[in-house]
Amino acid sequence: MKKVLFLFLFPLSVMAQDDLLKEIDTDSTQNVKVESAFKGLKIVNIESTKLAAKGDLYFIVAHRFGSVKDGFEGFYGLDNAVTQLKFVYGINNWFTVSTARSEIAYDFSGKFLIQSQESNGFPFAIAGFTSLAINNTLKESNYPEMKFDNRLIYVTQLLVSRKVNEKLSLELAPTFFHENFVLDDNQDNSQYAIGMGGRYKFAKRWSVNVDYAAHLNRSSSSPFRDPLSIGVDLETGGHVFQMHFSNSQGMHEAGFLGNTTGDWGKGDIFFGFNLLRVF
Repeated sequence: MKKVLFLFLFPLSVMAQDDLLKEIDTDSTQNVKVESAFKGLKIVNIESTKLAAKGDLYFIVAHRFGSVKDGFEGFYGLDNAVTQLKFVYGINNWFTVSTARSEIAYDFSGKFLIQSQESNGFPFAIAGFTSLAINNTLKESNYPEMKFDNRLIYVTQLLVSRKVNEKLSLELAPTFFHENFVLDDNQDNSQYAIGMGGRYKFAKRWSVNVDYAAHLNRSSSSPFRDPLSIGVDLETGGHVFQMHFSNSQGMHEAGFLGNTTGDWGKGDIFFGFNLLRVF
């Protein structure tokens, strides 16, 4: 009787195992969305392809101390600091909006996901970013003919990133921005830049981040320089704490893309941090 029962059940057992193996093979080849190319919404200054999840509210405190080259007179950067307070909200999983205010500018922006990176499919994540800033440093008292629309700055970026492996992520950010008022008369109001950056995770909760933007049509008489920023990210539960050095004190896009004043070669750099809290 046992032999008869075994002969009856054996084919069913083989078929079940075959079906299970087929399911495993299928799962291993499915396209899966690649997550966490970047932990922060920004690499350092440049926006990353990360968006806030639907319903998530971020409160971000971004701070830049004064230039360390001022030495003791500037208390090694503690004087003349700039702080930006920012709120970011995920409308849904593919669209994020934000509003920010610093001593340098008011800033309103949106970021939207165009394409996710897939494990066995599309090799990149692509997002769009656009912002409207109001320059806070341009005052009617200094420029008698200044009008409100002269203070407006528009930025549009395409963000293209790739998580190469569990440790390394890279990004490229072609950028167009338009300043209604420029300090250098020889500078075109419409300007172009190529941003680039990356993240390398060297420990469970730590990564080193670098970003740089090459200005493509800067006037030869311009006093400004390309922004270069280097820092580290620390993940602590619901927080991401970013610490960095940058030659730009401006934190809104046009502020660091078009108006970076510091010079790494002369030690004219600013220490700062971004503190993110998710609600």
